[in-house]
Amino acid sequence: MELQRIQNKIYEIRGQRVMLDFDLAEMYDVETRALKQAIKRNIDRFPNDFMFELNEKEIENLVSQSVIPSKSKLGGAKPFAFTEQSLS
Repeated sequence: MELQRIQNKIYEIRGQRVMLDFDLAEMYDVETRALKQAIKRNIDRFPNDFMFELNEKEIENLVSQSVIPSKSKLGGAKPFAFTEQSLS
């Protein structure tokens, strides 16, 4: 994935620069579901500030900004936001 395309997938949420789980999954060519399962199976390997789950207000904000076309794209799951520390 080219650098500009990656930079366009970095958002500021809760005052932190983050990438969303579905964008990371696309970047690594895996299903979002598989990415989330792998992280949950190994959660003890990651620091507490590695990621956080978006709340309803944050999801609505992303939909209104056209980051997510609609909540239905999420399939009922709340996305995880991966912090800048987890991306470096």
